[in-house]
Amino acid sequence: MGLNNVLVWSQVTMYLLTLLLALCIIIPVSFHLVDFKGHCLLFSNGTWRESDGQLVVNWGYQGFCTYNISWAGVSLFIALIQVYRFIAQICRGTESSFLSAFIDILLSLFMSMAALAGALMITIGYQTWCNAIMLRFEACEDATTNDIDREDKINTSMFYMQFGTAQFGAWTSWVCWVGLSMFSMLKVCKYHQQENIRVSMARERARLVGDRHSPLREL
Repeated sequence: MGLNNVLVWSQVTMYLLTLLLALCIIIPVSFHLVDFKGHCLLFSNGTWRESDGQLVVNWGYQGFCTYNISWAGVSLFIALIQVYRFIAQICRGTESSFLSAFIDILLSLFMSMAALAGALMITIGYQTWCNAIMLRFEACEDATTNDIDREDKINTSMFYMQFGTAQFGAWTSWVCWVGLSMFSMLKVCKYHQQENIRVSMARERARLVGDRHSPLREL
């Protein structure tokens, strides 16, 4: 198996993993919005009411959750296209062009930044929510077994698992996109090296042909 096939199969494997990780973000965050009646707990905080022990929530912007569903959806779509594309290349025995490999670099770098932003958003935003929860409870997950916000009629039983899964998916997706950027760069370097070899061989061939037909050689 040549270097190109190793790189292509590595990319296919990484894209398949990226596809699964995107689902680890889309599914739990979507269910969270349903459970929380459209509210997003990211960067939400609040105060505990002494009279009944309920949390008066100052809800964060719903766009924080929407952003993570959106970039994960784009990641899923790109992964599906790229897996189909690379498997088709393997079956046909063809290779990507220099231009398509360069576009893959730009796409992977863009998705790396989007994934990093989403991962930071989930991590910091979720910690903000947990800081409010732990003003009353010893651990954030303790709120999953308590009815802490009757006014908003939210279901808190699954938020700990939902955002634990989403956080894992976001950070691992970021690692995968960084890895895909590196694989694409390796392919571009390989194509550049092959082009340099072709140019050098063409020059050497032209030089040999020129020497063979030079006046001195004819004498």
